Amino acid sequence: MKNTYVLILAGGVGSRFWPKSRNNYPKQFIDILGIGKSLLQLTFERFSKICKPENVYILSNEQYKELIKEQLPLLSDENILAEPSRNNTAPCIAYASFKIENLNPEANIIVAPSDHLILKEDVFLQKLEIALRDAEKGNRLFTLGISPVRPDTGYGYIRYDREVSGQISRVHRFLEKPNLERAMEFVASGDYLWNAGIFIWNIKSIMKAFQKYTPELYEIFSEGKEHYNTSTEQEFLLRNYSLSPNISIDYAIMEKADNVYTVPGDFGWSDLGTWASLHDVMEKDEYNNVLSGHKINLSETENCIVQIPGDKIAVIKGLNDYIIVDDGRVLLIYPKSLEQEIKEVSKNVIEICGKDFS
Repeated sequence: MKNTYVLILAGGVGSRFWPKSRNNYPKQFIDILGIGKSLLQLTFERFSKICKPENVYILSNEQYKELIKEQLPLLSDENILAEPSRNNTAPCIAYASFKIENLNPEANIIVAPSDHLILKEDVFLQKLEIALRDAEKGNRLFTLGISPVRPDTGYGYIRYDREVSGQISRVHRFLEKPNLERAMEFVASGDYLWNAGIFIWNIKSIMKAFQKYTPELYEIFSEGKEHYNTSTEQEFLLRNYSLSPNISIDYAIMEKADNVYTVPGDFGWSDLGTWASLHDVMEKDEYNNVLSGHKINLSETENCIVQIPGDKIAVIKGLNDYIIVDDGRVLLIYPKSLEQEIKEVSKNVIEICGKDFS
């Protein structure tokens, strides 16, 4: 598919994976799976199977540009789009869209996070191709929906028309992360999917959407048309990028648009948003523990995730359902059931101990 382009979002901090994920080295750059490749590298390899590598763009922050170049040495500098300020996902997607439109007005675009896990890549690529073919033909915005396997309160949901024959369904509504009771209702009804934050559209369709639903954003980046893909592009960004509203693509476009469709599927997806979600997908010992580190001695310990540096010894007894992470400077021992607190805990530590721990 020569007109296919991919935007990989790689500017997040991954604060729920603290202390392993820090502001200066967030989780997309970490070999969190212990396989010798970072999540960003795995994501780049995955999308290189569906389009030319030169059509893959990494959307990130200026702070991470050197890290990206180090991990993806074959990627051209022009394919690393470093935002001058953190203004959420809508501005960086708008900027990249205008840049790609300038190069190819027939482009079809996939937008995806850099830090998700896909276990069934063949199924995933098939679903993408279905969405790409349909998006190319008409004015439709697609999101990949994940068939829920449990009433998870950590994900947003999509209400969709499951009675439609074929593999494409209309999206009726996006819903924020629910409480457990509502999540159970969603899953029981069969009318809801998890929102994976993976989007597909034709460049003409997304430009119409930006112009209709976020005219302020459209106006800011449309003024740079003469600068995109020229030597003055960076100068234009430095002057104008920070003027864009701080808003996600979900709020800016997807929750407002009336032409949103989904291709539901089960392709072994996890957003790897928390330590518990990593525990779910990793290989476990006979006591349901996930271990990373060569010198770990456990007794009467179950359902834990333990990450210890290779040069340390850990002796652990009597813990059940805990996160134990030692990154060399910070040791975290925390109940898995309370892991949603870790983001706030990290903020408190940074306030007390300084930015070295962010």
